[in-house]
Amino acid sequence: MADFKVVVSDPETGRTVQVEVDGQDANRFLGRELGDEVDGGAVGLDGTTLELTGGSDNAGRPLRSDVAGPALKELLLEGGVGFAPSRDGERKRVTVRGREISDEVAQINVTVVDGDADFDALTGDDE
Repeated sequence: MADFKVVVSDPETGRTVQVEVDGQDANRFLGRELGDEVDGGAVGLDGTTLELTGGSDNAGRPLRSDVAGPALKELLLEGGVGFAPSRDGERKRVTVRGREISDEVAQINVTVVDGDADFDALTGDDE
């Protein structure tokens, strides 16, 4: 059974909250790809729509939107997700994971795209 850490960010307020998701709620993410939209009820934000923006697997390898499927792939990168070159022209072979969410994924990054996100209800803060 899959369980994820879902990092929810709200671009309007700039707040970010990490939520543990398991069981049936985690199954809502399986098989989805980066860029897909998911109902916010999976993380406790009823009435919101979330967009999958990124993530990483259990070894810390990033998900890349230009790699199909959930499998690992070795790419020669010049920059972007997974590699930040320190000088012009630098390239490096990096192992990354595809854009599809699978059991191997540990963290999923999502952004609120529609609806009003009540982060206080998620964290239990009464500010």
